[in-house]
Amino acid sequence: MPKKENLSENAERLYVIDRMTINEVADRIGVNERTIRRWKTQYNWENKKKQYLDTKSMFHEDLFNFSRKLMTSIEYDMDNGVKVDPGRMFAFTKTLPLITKIKEYEDAVAKKGTEENKPSEISPDFIKQINEEFLGIKYDE
Repeated sequence: MPKKENLSENAERLYVIDRMTINEVADRIGVNERTIRRWKTQYNWENKKKQYLDTKSMFHEDLFNFSRKLMTSIEYDMDNGVKVDPGRMFAFTKTLPLITKIKEYEDAVAKKGTEENKPSEISPDFIKQINEEFLGIKYDE
């Protein structure tokens, strides 16, 4: 791969995924700021960044849709006199409180990300909380 392509791909990753500014990307890879701006336009980084951020921030909606489908299947079984599997009922009751928690977390991350223009990640404590509340994994402390 030619050096220019490698540099532009690295610059794109820094801009889209790591959410660095044009100046930060230029400083990091040692390329003129105008070159970074040209690559940004040429390779449509703004659209790629938007798509990336959209996919990252929709987990609460996916969890909501999963819970809704699970609720519908449980309701269908109950209406038709079919015994509801306790595992499905347990999963449903555990997902409901997580929807709002994840939504609040994603909103806070999005707000913090726009304030700092830096990437944000799920904290280890939040992952631990999800594991404990949703998956039932207990940690010895």
